[in-house]
Amino acid sequence: MPELPDITAYLEALETRISVATLETVRLGSPFLLRTIDPPLAATFGACVIELPRIGKRIAVGLDNGCWLVIHLMIAGRLHWHPVDSKKVAKLTRRDLAAFDFSTGTFRLTEAGTKRRASLAVVRDPQALNPGGIEPLECSAIAFAARLRSENHTLKRSLTDPHLFSGIGNAYSDEILHAARLSPIALSQKLTDAEVDRLHTAVRETLLLWIERLRSKDFPEKVTAFRPEMAVHGRFGEPCPVCQTKVQRIRYAENETNYCPTCQTGGRLLADRSLSHFAALGLAPVIGGNGAAQNAW
Repeated sequence: MPELPDITAYLEALETRISVATLETVRLGSPFLLRTIDPPLAATFGACVIELPRIGKRIAVGLDNGCWLVIHLMIAGRLHWHPVDSKKVAKLTRRDLAAFDFSTGTFRLTEAGTKRRASLAVVRDPQALNPGGIEPLECSAIAFAARLRSENHTLKRSLTDPHLFSGIGNAYSDEILHAARLSPIALSQKLTDAEVDRLHTAVRETLLLWIERLRSKDFPEKVTAFRPEMAVHGRFGEPCPVCQTKVQRIRYAENETNYCPTCQTGGRLLADRSLSHFAALGLAPVIGGNGAAQNAW
């Protein structure tokens, strides 16, 4: 799922292409994309773009008639840009959920796979769709600590909870926790002040690093949650770039958490479905010097 750095890259690219442009029409390729009925989609036609903020993991397009288009890409939604003379936007393809035709060009919303999770809302108040998480790049260390400790969750859950922090998801939370040298299952209310400060620094440095890496004069076509420069996310079984220990994972539902046992968990493997037999035997797996799992009573 595109997260804060990816959404920022999209918004910066759209800013140079549709800011002050007129929205001529929106062509829907899927009837399930539009999740609202009032205002009607047609109310946005002919209006001019005046704002392009990020709302959590959503892209918001503010128009001069008071209407907003709010796009949630979910897991597989992606944007593609074509100038006005491009032949690629003449017809919608099977992957196209919608085409937004502006006076300066068209951006298409596509979604890979058969599950249609991406959404479009037409609203007058985009903040009504805001889950309420604080902005991690704008909050002070004190505000960050207060929000983190407001509920006692694992750090992975806390960072990815949109009601606590805005724009952080599965991929960048892995990178943040690795940079902070903290376990993904450490409890937020059990952290020391020094650990909270370290986490706050890692959040800022990691997100700013990836925003800078993703900046481009071209439209971002290769938005993905898996990048070779990442330290641990999506790198199960590969060596940690810091200590060379093999990156491990915790799998759940459609997601997985990646972490380095040496850098983050004191050498211990965290409980995972593939390791459940250790628990049944009363064994706690730990990481040996070569990165292989060993058994400790």
